[in-house]
Amino acid sequence: MASSDTRTQILDAAEHLFAERGFRGTSIRAITDLAGANLAAVRYHFGSKAELLAAVARRVIEPINAAQGAGLDRLLARTPDPPVAELVEAFAGPLFDQMPAGDEGGARTSRLIVTIIVDPAEEMRSWTGPAEDTIRDRYLAAFQRALPSLSPDELWFRMRGILAVTAVDRVEVYNRRPPASLSPVAGEAARRWAITFLAAAMSAPPTGT
Repeated sequence: MASSDTRTQILDAAEHLFAERGFRGTSIRAITDLAGANLAAVRYHFGSKAELLAAVARRVIEPINAAQGAGLDRLLARTPDPPVAELVEAFAGPLFDQMPAGDEGGARTSRLIVTIIVDPAEEMRSWTGPAEDTIRDRYLAAFQRALPSLSPDELWFRMRGILAVTAVDRVEVYNRRPPASLSPVAGEAARRWAITFLAAAMSAPPTGT
């Protein structure tokens, strides 16, 4: 097996297991068994389990970040102060695009994002770097201009809510059959509903103390 193929198979296996079991519940042995690789291959390609997690997370997040950055660039090229609904669409839209309903890859991505959000392991919070920080800070600044009455803490809470709502929705759509009275949620319809809902949530008045 070619070295690049081995690396990809390790990443695929690790993504699956980290999403299902979390960081501490996933052993290197389980990853290599699923990947059909050996322990030396993990050390050669990634160095450690924490570095493997970082590579898995970045492989999933980088396309989302790139699309988010491009969307914000388009908005700012038109106006220095885009409205909240357009900012929400630029931020949340790529999450839906990378997590299509009914798709195993999209479901795995959404499960991994949910795991990153809720897993207590420090490694799940410390893998980010300058690229992820840049996207976060650019959107925080744009939302702050659009919502100047919100405190930075409440604004960041609401932005985290966009990520959580989107990821949980994609997991739910994939894992559960809808009630008999409802039809399966079409990806594009869910995208529109989510953006409408999240824009309203972002635009709500500041919470009183």
